[in-house]
Amino acid sequence: MTDPATSPSKAPSPLLSLPGAVAGDGADAPVAAHYGSFNAEQRTLESGEGFVDLSHRDVIRISGPERLTWLHSLTTQHFLQLAPKEWTTALILSPQGHVEHAFSGYDDGESFWAHTEPGAAGPLLDWLGRMVFMTRVELADVTDDWAVAWRSRADAPTYDLVPRSELAAYAEAAGPACGLWAFEALRIARGEPRHLVDTDARTIPNEVGWVGPAVHLDKGCYRGQETVARVHTLGRPPRRLTLLHLDGTENRLPTPGTELLMGSGEASKSVGFVGSSARHHELGPIALAMVKRNVPLEVTLEVDGMPAAQEVVVDPEVGLHVRPKLR
Repeated sequence: MTDPATSPSKAPSPLLSLPGAVAGDGADAPVAAHYGSFNAEQRTLESGEGFVDLSHRDVIRISGPERLTWLHSLTTQHFLQLAPKEWTTALILSPQGHVEHAFSGYDDGESFWAHTEPGAAGPLLDWLGRMVFMTRVELADVTDDWAVAWRSRADAPTYDLVPRSELAAYAEAAGPACGLWAFEALRIARGEPRHLVDTDARTIPNEVGWVGPAVHLDKGCYRGQETVARVHTLGRPPRRLTLLHLDGTENRLPTPGTELLMGSGEASKSVGFVGSSARHHELGPIALAMVKRNVPLEVTLEVDGMPAAQEVVVDPEVGLHVRPKLR
């Protein structure tokens, strides 16, 4: 499984030439972290204005007359009645129900277009390629030709797929430009996990609130369905995605994967790990973390020497997302 923190960087986005642009880090280095003020950019996005350059994400295209029935049989999502240009999210699970791949996309009537984490298209296409057999589908990595952007619209914020050669023209029409730091801060505040950053190899959909948004419960069999259905029926997934409110006295954020501790001194024990983190313009420093289900919600935890208060994102009893889907 590709780790976006260590995947090879793509060529820098041409939008890094916009005024004030500062490049991101790691797998996010090819796009702008901010354009001068990530706090102001968060407020811009919340107001329903602006766009975010996500052109470092991978893009794939699945063509052929049997593409939707094929995807329906392989993934957690219902593809049979998918309307043209309707965005959806799907997962591919291991036989044990662990999330191996995640992607979002839409069908245009001829092809299904999807985007995924930087560096994740290769492993995804490798797996899909082994599942083609005699099915009439064609797979292609089109990352070199197509880019992803996120546009904040007052009525319906959405992803856009843009020809790479037209990114500059898109930016001029969709502006103002807002950076990835603003986008990530709002995503974290909404309690929306990022695959391969807020998840690990043991993650099941019920732990991160993907039952519903990415897992359709009323469809036929798919790999890993038994685990998802059993946990959904019986409740009590082994872990839960949690929003952490970090101590703001420290001028730093934890590194993804940092151990989350409960207790103090020799009595402290590991109860999970931290994924993505950001500085929110209203909430201050926040992070998403995967926490053992039986950790009391009222307990203050510790990450990298910083106290961290918990806020429920996924119900520890039933595994459903419980926070409001704010912008």
